[in-house]
Amino acid sequence: MEVRPFSQPFTTPTVSSRPVMPSVPQSRVLREQSDAGPSVDAKIQVRNLDFYYGERQALFHVVLTVRTNSVTAFIGPSGCGKSTLLRCLNRMNDLVEGARTVGRVELDGTDIYDLAIDVTDLRKRVGMVFQKSNPFPKSIYDNVAYGPRLHGTKDKRRLDELVHHSLQGAGLWDEVKDRLTQSALGLSGGQQQRLCIARALAVQPEVILMDEPCSALDPIATGKIEELIFKLKDTYTVVIVTHNMQQAARVSNQCGFFLMGELVEFGDTKTIFTTPHDKRTEDYITGRFG
Repeated sequence: MEVRPFSQPFTTPTVSSRPVMPSVPQSRVLREQSDAGPSVDAKIQVRNLDFYYGERQALFHVVLTVRTNSVTAFIGPSGCGKSTLLRCLNRMNDLVEGARTVGRVELDGTDIYDLAIDVTDLRKRVGMVFQKSNPFPKSIYDNVAYGPRLHGTKDKRRLDELVHHSLQGAGLWDEVKDRLTQSALGLSGGQQQRLCIARALAVQPEVILMDEPCSALDPIATGKIEELIFKLKDTYTVVIVTHNMQQAARVSNQCGFFLMGELVEFGDTKTIFTTPHDKRTEDYITGRFG
């Protein structure tokens, strides 16, 4: 295989205490599903992905399918590889010196690591919202209009439409419509994070990646972001990394548990939190480690 260098209120789920059945290993099931061909509703397919930071391997044979118009959550302890995988989905790891990948990441059936892929276009289709809000030192309007302008949109009326629509989509329009010319740095932390989401929406992506978007927010701001994530899946495919298991249970349709670079288990969120197949998943969810 080719190696390529890069240029509703939550109730704590009850995990079944029944013995874990030693039937078919989860990793084998996932690999068989991946090899069977593209899923009908698959937006992203990760096929036997290994990832390295120099000589250190950070991901081992990851196989999963992200469904269209769904929320997929990655959970696991710090350093387990979940954020690394997230950055693999739009090639943000290209910026890391010495990083390399083995395997495939397919967006609508096309390998995003193919040499013919335009990385700028890829990151337009697959947007990223980072852990720490990072508004530009510009006006609220200019923050949202930045991406469309970068991609060639000059018409003022069209920019106005995109800014309005994006701020509405991020649930922020009513709070900022009268101060669009004011600095984005004057917004609260939760508002800044929603502004960053609006900035990602403005380039009209298909997929939105979120790397712990609520880790620095208070419970009220977190609730607004979670409500927003739940609504976004009607239009977009959302993948979120979170340390908050309750958050993953509240907002996601699918969930993957990572441990030491391995995708231990992946599937329907309700199943992961109530009847996991792997004892390690059960131990993490019930707080025995992590």
